[in-house]
Amino acid sequence: MPNSEQSTPDFRSGFVTLVGRPNTGKSTLINALVGEKIAITSTRPQTTRRIIRGVISRPQGQLILVDTPGLHRPRTLLGERLNAIVAEAYSDVDLIACCLPANESSGSGDERIISEITGKIPLIAIVTKSDSVPKDALPKRLLEVSKLAPWKEVIPVSARKGDQIEKLRELLISYLPTGPALYPDNQVNEDDDYMVFAELIREAALEEVSDELPHSIVVVIDEIQEKNIKTIFATLFLERPSQRIIVLGPGGERLKKIGTKARREIELVTGKQVFLNLHISIEKEWQRNPRSLEKFGF
Repeated sequence: MPNSEQSTPDFRSGFVTLVGRPNTGKSTLINALVGEKIAITSTRPQTTRRIIRGVISRPQGQLILVDTPGLHRPRTLLGERLNAIVAEAYSDVDLIACCLPANESSGSGDERIISEITGKIPLIAIVTKSDSVPKDALPKRLLEVSKLAPWKEVIPVSARKGDQIEKLRELLISYLPTGPALYPDNQVNEDDDYMVFAELIREAALEEVSDELPHSIVVVIDEIQEKNIKTIFATLFLERPSQRIIVLGPGGERLKKIGTKARREIELVTGKQVFLNLHISIEKEWQRNPRSLEKFGF
């Protein structure tokens, strides 16, 4: 139950969704704001495929951050559904924070997103990756961003270095409505173990496989056994048999590396020793198949 002490008249609580083009640093930022890893990250676009809610509890308020897939021009049915998820996510929140990287000029993709989010919900611009440009170049980028929309605030941050992260937390909370805490103090996300473990395995796979393959991977946790050692059975689903060779690698070495990386991350999350059993299966063209998408929860 939420902390009963968080019921003062000026206590604030509510939902803030992070939107932006793919690979603008949303997941890295949400991890920095929450203070621990709840969203997987990758340099490859379209890493996030689902709504992730991170809970930040402070004496003055409770902020629920909603991380979304990056809005993009869809090429598959999966892409269409991911965009629909984003639209739904920012239709019922208290504040929308648009992530715009400091090291890239705004383009048509940003303009399209801004046109879709501009309305009754207050907007804040977060200029991410502020450490990626020289200090004397940052003011020009901030000015450029400030002209894109009727923002309530424009704030530069570096999730990697932690620059202005606490200031951003306080700023976001200040725009929330007054109300009681919605989650217990010690809760940081909404996901169950099955979803968390599946995402950590997919993250490990993203780090190991070639650029064109990540979008074809989806991970399903088949079973978790709680014995002397927590044992997790998982399947990596691919779209074509030829992709199996890529993920396996010579002598199965690449799959072993994926398993080792994922196991270490899962052990950090659980604080327990883990045995991870990975298998590969083919779900033909699952990104375009409605039945397959339903099967995988999209």
